[in-house]
Amino acid sequence: MVYLDRNEFNFEPSQKVIDAVRSFDPATLCFYTRIYDEGKKSVVTVRLSEMYNVPEERVLMTYGGEEVLKSAIHYYLTKGNNKTILIPQFSWWYYNRVASEVEGITEMYPLYEETDTFSYHVDEVIEYTNRIHPRMLLLASPNNPTGNSLTPAEVSRIMESIPSDTMVLIDEAYASFISCDIDYIAPLVNRYNNLIIARTLSKFYGLPGLRVGFGFIGEGQEAYLKFANKYLGYNRFSEAVALAALESEEHYRHVADQMEWDRQLFQKELGQLPGFKVYKSVANFILIKYPTAIKAALQQAMAEHDYKIKFMGDPGLEDTLRITLGRPEQIQVVVDTIKRVATAK
Repeated sequence: MVYLDRNEFNFEPSQKVIDAVRSFDPATLCFYTRIYDEGKKSVVTVRLSEMYNVPEERVLMTYGGEEVLKSAIHYYLTKGNNKTILIPQFSWWYYNRVASEVEGITEMYPLYEETDTFSYHVDEVIEYTNRIHPRMLLLASPNNPTGNSLTPAEVSRIMESIPSDTMVLIDEAYASFISCDIDYIAPLVNRYNNLIIARTLSKFYGLPGLRVGFGFIGEGQEAYLKFANKYLGYNRFSEAVALAALESEEHYRHVADQMEWDRQLFQKELGQLPGFKVYKSVANFILIKYPTAIKAALQQAMAEHDYKIKFMGDPGLEDTLRITLGRPEQIQVVVDTIKRVATAK
């Protein structure tokens, strides 16, 4: 089965990652990973601090990017009487579920379809936040499943225009597929105490099975850091592989660049078909509007090839497909299958 419905990684790990797995010394598992004498959490948080120019004490390391989201939402929605979180209208269903686990109240702000993309209306995000005054504002950049993102300037405008007691959580799980710019992160988290930026090794670095996430937080959030951080450290095997992945930027940048071929093929082959629209994406997936009359036939055709793509069911997106960008031969099968079903007499 070829899974193109989960936004996983259909390419090969870097050679450095492979070597790190093969050369791992099991004897190192006999010791905790916390760097006691330096007061540091992990060799990985030290490396991330160097890469992103954020003080190590304000670097988060978690069990996948999922845990950054979950720990932050659980923590801040249970402190005080304000249990409201504001999330994008079209976004990952998991945000709502995590909030519901602590009886949080979810409110949504709109995303807008504009020609071949979706977009945040920054002024409206600011207006919603000031009017509702939630405990947390969640921004996803790029957003799943719509594939659109915010610029650093837009994030700054939001941050400086909303209440300082609203924690802002930015999910940047897919942020590295188009842009390699990370220089904006340190100025943001150094300026705004109420900001958390969540990232992961699951997407760009293609290691969802490793379960390593990371993030950065503004100053003055020591109570949350005690809640979120692991006192005795992390997993030595995961640390070794994570370091190898972080040192493999060239390999993973090449993979990300290859995905542009997928985007162009979808646009060229499906963008002109009646009832289809291919949306721009800056992530490792693409959203495509299709005529739902062919849904059953398309599901059957994909199953015959042992392929899975995501037939969206979210309100407002019922006529769309989300497809993970994979290897060229995989995407060619998907495109050919959709064309065959769509043009069948």
